[in-house]
Amino acid sequence: MVTTIQVSEKLMDVLKKKKMYDKESYEDIIWDLVEDTMELSEETKKHIELAKQQFAKGQFHTHEQVKKELGL
Repeated sequence: MVTTIQVSEKLMDVLKKKKMYDKESYEDIIWDLVEDTMELSEETKKHIELAKQQFAKGQFHTHEQVKKELGL
């Protein structure tokens, strides 16, 4: 279902400033803002925990190491 919402000019100005590119929709901007307040999924929480464990064990590559491996 598609609907229309009414916003003040002040809010519209704020939303316009949030655009990362000209053709970005206001829906995309609103979703980005809402996403920041949403709970992380269980899968994401598991990936974060795994990454923390790998980091603690030293199982990671630094930015400099990756650049060197890629010849950059």
